Amino acid sequence: MSVKATEKAQIMTELVDQTETSLLECKVCFERYSSQKKHRPRNLPCGHVMCLGCVCSLAHPRNFKFECPFCRRACKSSETSDCLPLLHLMEILSPSTINAPVPGRTIGTGEDMAVPASHVLTFSLSFGGWGTLINPTGIAVCPKSGCIAVAHDGKKRIKLFSSNGNCVQQFGERGEAGNDIMYPTDVTVTLDGHIVVTDSGDRSVKVFDFNGRGKLVISESFSLPWGLDTTPQNDIVMTDSEAGILYRLTADFKKGELRAVKKVYSDLCNPRKVAVSQTSGAITVIEHLMAKGPSFGCTRVKVFSADMKLISQVDSFGLNLVFPSKPYASAVAFNKEGHVIVTDAYNQAVFGLGKPEEFPVCKPVITQGLSYPLALVYTTNNSLVVLDGGDHSLKVYSTYSSIGGGCFLAN
Repeated sequence: MSVKATEKAQIMTELVDQTETSLLECKVCFERYSSQKKHRPRNLPCGHVMCLGCVCSLAHPRNFKFECPFCRRACKSSETSDCLPLLHLMEILSPSTINAPVPGRTIGTGEDMAVPASHVLTFSLSFGGWGTLINPTGIAVCPKSGCIAVAHDGKKRIKLFSSNGNCVQQFGERGEAGNDIMYPTDVTVTLDGHIVVTDSGDRSVKVFDFNGRGKLVISESFSLPWGLDTTPQNDIVMTDSEAGILYRLTADFKKGELRAVKKVYSDLCNPRKVAVSQTSGAITVIEHLMAKGPSFGCTRVKVFSADMKLISQVDSFGLNLVFPSKPYASAVAFNKEGHVIVTDAYNQAVFGLGKPEEFPVCKPVITQGLSYPLALVYTTNNSLVVLDGGDHSLKVYSTYSSIGGGCFLAN
């Protein structure tokens, strides 16, 4: 090797060493950044970078707020994001250190929560974003293909994504024609793969096949159709927010024939999102309470059996008795074990409420990385997909098996 080549190699070695010291080290705890959860580099809104462990240590346990140690700008831990340039630089300098995701822990709780080994969740994928999705309102998973359907405010109102985030189909022109979609509020996918959308613009429910061809328009003097979900019998459960009614719609979706529209429950208070358990047929509805006094600005989660008997209910005030922050439920789903899972738009989190007979229970599932969660759904492989209206994206939290007596829920 020539003298010049040797000098160049030495310069490159020194440059790499300086880079690792100045860029790849957290300036708060002086630990080296890594792809592991605790020392993953995170961007702060002010532009400074620190590791996730330091973010969690500095964040208040109740409201998750903290001050940047460098410039004293206040922010929330949920406003931080992965520093992708540093992660890419780490991969270039040391590819072997970037491996598969490692389950972490929930943030903001007083203690770690042991859960069954098969239920460890870890953040695995985010897709969509502004431009791809515009003000999204609802998501659903196709049980046949595994595709994720999203209702949003773009030129094509419905987008279908593959499990890895690629857009495979889009349809639903913005307009006032019969099969156009004006203002979609929610979406569901039937067991035979038809896309069903509530349109608050012309107060109807519209059914499309997987290729976007209109199959059926249901308009039964609805006041404000809102939430949707599919039952194990392939019927559709729909909330009418303005009328306070829960409907059950029965149709032959392939033929485009409506068979029945039945009111199954009345006297609800501004019902919005709804979810149906695919194992028990139980139905849970989120009500938005508008009364003055302690209930103002609160939500209530009601759970009914398959034959529409009220099993249990809990509101924000009741949950506030068992959880330090006042939860505000924005969406709801059942997991495979029959637990009720809700998104909390105010606390930027996802909570588990347990089985209906266990109410009230409030266990954090995801407390980091969400800006304004509006909807959630479980995929066929038990991954959790959260619709984040804050950054117009879908965030996927995958389930990993683990060996041992207990593990932790993580984002």
